[in-house]
Amino acid sequence: MEYIVESIKIFYETHVVSYFNMLAEYPIKIVTLLIDLAIVFYLVDWVVRMIKGTRAMTLLKGIIVLMIATALSEFLSLNILHYILSTISTYGVVMVIVIFQPELRRTLEQMGSTDIRKWFDSETTDETAIDKVVASVYDMAKTKTGALIVFEREMNLESIVSTGVPIEAKISKELIENIFVKDTPLHDGALIIKNSKLVAASCILPITNREDLDREYGTRHRAAIGLSEQYDAIVVVVSEETGKVSLVIDGKIIRGLNEEILKKELKRRLERKSQKAIKEIIEKQKHLLSSKK
Repeated sequence: MEYIVESIKIFYETHVVSYFNMLAEYPIKIVTLLIDLAIVFYLVDWVVRMIKGTRAMTLLKGIIVLMIATALSEFLSLNILHYILSTISTYGVVMVIVIFQPELRRTLEQMGSTDIRKWFDSETTDETAIDKVVASVYDMAKTKTGALIVFEREMNLESIVSTGVPIEAKISKELIENIFVKDTPLHDGALIIKNSKLVAASCILPITNREDLDREYGTRHRAAIGLSEQYDAIVVVVSEETGKVSLVIDGKIIRGLNEEILKKELKRRLERKSQKAIKEIIEKQKHLLSSKK
């Protein structure tokens, strides 16, 4: 026990105290420290949001635990344990690349598809445009006209847009409804919306590989989930079988939304305000249903 206390004391004096003495001697380093911390926190938050809900998230947790255990074993002079953990860390890199190759590739694709220009571009989908989209969605829901509408956010969807037919038109309720009329050339596929424009229609989305989904989810819903697993886009789905409207975000799907909640959520998220947990939407829907009863 005395050895551990002594080790902590030495570590504190040689690292913590000396570091703060250096900051006191060179105040300019405080500015660089704050900048450094801000960049690191931003990158960590960005990576976590990108891999949230995927197997890579579990991998990240495992890596953090391994790093902490390795550092503690060295600090406490647990030589045998430290040797084992260090060896695992060395060869673990190769194992991670082999086992999680699909997740790592997807993460790198996401990094490359993020449009840096959007960091400096304040243009978003305006409220009037959202109102028109939502109005068309519930018109189609009444007639059970299947629809798949994608809102681009931070990550560039150019690779998805290239699979469809370019439109480059202003958002119009009538045009959206006309696109999804059954047996028309553009109805089969997704409509992509960027800012306040209809960019392309009949776009092909990646289908999710998840096996835990309910069998009642058709191709549209699985395509919406697949896209939201790889990109930060928001997807609205109108079921052709039931006429129910669903919202898909980050690989999660919320079904049976009413017009008021859908409109509110789209406006909140597309205006780039701070996002809350997906549970908030579910709670709102439950509250509304219970109040009607």
